[in-house]
Amino acid sequence: MESIDDTQNNLQPTVQTPGIRNNHDSAVPSRLERLLRERELRKSSRSQANEGIRDGYRDSDVFGNVTELCLSDGDKRTQEGLVIEGLAAAVLSNGFERQDGRSQKQRLLVVANRLPVSAVRKGEDSWTLEVSVGGLVSALLGVNEFEARWIGWAGVDVTDEIGQRSLTDALAEKMCIPVFLDQEIVHSYYNGYCNNILWPLFHYLPLPQEDRLATTRSFQSQLAAYKEANQMFADVVNEHYQEGDIVWCHDYHLMFLPKCLKEHNSEMKVGWFLHTPFPSSEIHRTLPSRSELLRAVLAADLVGFHTYDYARHFVSACTRILGLEGTPEGVEDQGKLTRVAAFPIGIDSDRFVRALELPAVKCLIEELQERFAGRKVMLGVDRLDMIKGIPQKILAFEKFLEENPDWHDKVVLLQIAVPTRTDVPEYQKLTCQVHEIVGRINGRFGTLTAVPIHHLDRSLDFPALCALYAVTDVALVTSLRDGMNLVSYEFVACQESKKGVLILSEFAGAAQSLGAGAILVNPWNITELASSIGYALTMSAHEREKRHQHNFLHVTTHTSQEWAETFVSELNDTVVEAQLRTRHIPPQFPSEEAIDRYLQSNNRLLILGFNATLTEPVDAQGRRIDQLKEMELKLHPDLKEPLRKLCSDPKTTIVVLSGSGRNVLDENFGEYRMWLAAEHGMFLRQTEGNWMTTMPENLSMDWVDSVKHVFEYFTERTPRSHFELRETSLVWNYKYTDVEFGKLQSKDLLQHLRTGPISNASLEVVPGSRSVEVRAVGVTKGAAIDRILGEIVHNNVLKTPIDYVLCIGHFQAKDEDIYKFFEPEPNHGQAPTTRTKAASHLNRTTPNHSAGKSSGHRTASYKVGQQASTLEKKAVSKDNKNFWSMLRDRMTVHEGSSVLDLKADNYFSCAVGRSCSEARYLLGSSADVVSLLKDLAYK
Repeated sequence: MESIDDTQNNLQPTVQTPGIRNNHDSAVPSRLERLLRERELRKSSRSQANEGIRDGYRDSDVFGNVTELCLSDGDKRTQEGLVIEGLAAAVLSNGFERQDGRSQKQRLLVVANRLPVSAVRKGEDSWTLEVSVGGLVSALLGVNEFEARWIGWAGVDVTDEIGQRSLTDALAEKMCIPVFLDQEIVHSYYNGYCNNILWPLFHYLPLPQEDRLATTRSFQSQLAAYKEANQMFADVVNEHYQEGDIVWCHDYHLMFLPKCLKEHNSEMKVGWFLHTPFPSSEIHRTLPSRSELLRAVLAADLVGFHTYDYARHFVSACTRILGLEGTPEGVEDQGKLTRVAAFPIGIDSDRFVRALELPAVKCLIEELQERFAGRKVMLGVDRLDMIKGIPQKILAFEKFLEENPDWHDKVVLLQIAVPTRTDVPEYQKLTCQVHEIVGRINGRFGTLTAVPIHHLDRSLDFPALCALYAVTDVALVTSLRDGMNLVSYEFVACQESKKGVLILSEFAGAAQSLGAGAILVNPWNITELASSIGYALTMSAHEREKRHQHNFLHVTTHTSQEWAETFVSELNDTVVEAQLRTRHIPPQFPSEEAIDRYLQSNNRLLILGFNATLTEPVDAQGRRIDQLKEMELKLHPDLKEPLRKLCSDPKTTIVVLSGSGRNVLDENFGEYRMWLAAEHGMFLRQTEGNWMTTMPENLSMDWVDSVKHVFEYFTERTPRSHFELRETSLVWNYKYTDVEFGKLQSKDLLQHLRTGPISNASLEVVPGSRSVEVRAVGVTKGAAIDRILGEIVHNNVLKTPIDYVLCIGHFQAKDEDIYKFFEPEPNHGQAPTTRTKAASHLNRTTPNHSAGKSSGHRTASYKVGQQASTLEKKAVSKDNKNFWSMLRDRMTVHEGSSVLDLKADNYFSCAVGRSCSEARYLLGSSADVVSLLKDLAYK
């Protein structure tokens, strides 16, 4: 793939002759330079435009941007107006001019399962909107570069037209757009597929064994509801989308949404972000719809995760399950690159820092200090969820008390456990388990006046939460698996005075960011966790200071606003980069034009590849491929009759040019009247005759045995790999092996070859997508085509020169010189019109094509072409048979290019299943080739 440095800066479409590439502009700024420049512009615009807006709503709202986890229902209602109005002010202030001169802000459509408000119906056409502020809302409150619109479900079932219209109007004032989901869809889509299948899987929690069969039976209906709900979200987005908008999809609820949006409008800028962990490929492959979900997400331009681990797992799943190519930039599929990157979310740290100065919070801090005087305070703030590790935390605290009796009256654990999904049996069981453990520990280590654990099954309001953070000596975040966990960030933001210690699970996403200052633990190791509690309680003030400074610097610089702005900036640049890359991708094959010119021509030459061009497709779900079927190359069944009809046309000559051996071509094409060129053209025969070799006389094959021994060795140590021993080349194929292991083995094999068997030999090593081929230098399809044409001339009765060429194949890069062979020669900067001098072009591009002949011989071939053109003019209406007899008598076997009289518009080169190609055009797959050849045969 070409780097961005090699692309052109101008994104406007340009007109160019097909097959002729534009020169690259080295002055184009790199992707990193563009992002750095955008970052500086953001900083500058934020300092000029955001200050007044932030002061306007923050100073008057000390409760607005709070964690959804710790807001009671009453608190949410009192803060609803302040936060939503602040959001509106933040995203709709268009009164400043951008640094780049644009005055109109780019629109940002934020699509999430839930809106930042919940609707409560008060009458037929009256609604009350309650705020439900979470990390995503907090992240976008301070993003002033964009005009944001929120699209999502309002949390209420509205079936009547009046209710839907009135709710839409009410939400419009809050910059929100509703998606109306009925109860049946919500049950199967949200409660079913999202929460019972995707959420447990992404958090490494298998379904309970007793529910496995029931879940399997309902899986298809839940998946159908999931797809239907995603399409409903897409319909709303499409209705409100305007050209140039950015669409930002969020979380596992909307994994099909990028695909739905791109199918409707391929030019739409679409980003997708996951707020949970993404599991390893071995976990994800257990999901029945694994391939569908991955391909749907890959339709997005940019895919974001909280940590690099999650991004790496996603890329690994795409390579191991879908068989796609993973790159440092993301995932590549047929030339389409989906960028995958890590974007750790943060919090609005300024809000927490300022909250500590408020009188109400200071008063609460004093009360808590007095209440727990003489005791160290340990704090846990979690949802009461299986992944939060609350039982492990409490058991570790119990072990600490067992091993350290001196601390019985000197430490207290405050555990805030916010109830969630209270109607689910597993959560009810967890609640009972936690209560039982807490009761046992308090009964064992408590006194008449104090207990070691204070457990609250409820949320706290924002002032109480900040005060609690401020008086805490040790915060315990022991998640068994967590996407990020912003409680750790909030604790650090409130610890400027106390300098408390953070004990953080290594399985929380925040461990990637706060690992320098936190004590990282494995929450499953109760002994280690208990030891870490003792170390944190006795840590020196100097070490606490150093650890806190590390974390505080990260929390205050990597804010939620910075996270959102960085993602959107990267998305914009990803689209720009894709547009630059697209300029160097050939256009789709113009079927109608190719067919029209085919019908108007007098002598046509069709050069067709075989593998992945004319082969029968293997029916495969995801990457569960049938290795034996794929290894046995078979002609596509739908091509048998079209090929037979094309071969019977006296005006058409067909050449199947393949790297496969002679027996493979004989088996598939022996019944047709055509030319077969095996092993990249080294062997040739007309199906009515015998095989002949076009190998150069001086081509040595002494190297075969030594390379064969290396291939045998690596085949033995690489499961499911195999190698093909051909007469002029050897190919080692690792397509069916484990992706990562196959790559490592191929690198090792290449190193062995280059330092051993081929170090002093005149050989080429041709790495394929999942193969390594060794063959003699100059053995390429482009080098062989001139000799093949010469043989065709000497064995066929050609009444007219070849005036139409169609060359289609899934050729490797080394073999794409065949596309250049037929390209017209530019005529002093003017558009090329005819081609009768193919050999002169070949002389420039493939110096080894002549099979040992001198450059003088190639010049002679060039002159024969000139003579042919002259003789043709003299025999326009005379005896063409005598003309061609004279011409053939003058030609040698290696002068086939002299029979071309090819106009530029009558040459169609096409790559199948590749985007980076020297061909003029592209076709997606062998199915498209089938369709094209059918049209040629029956029109």
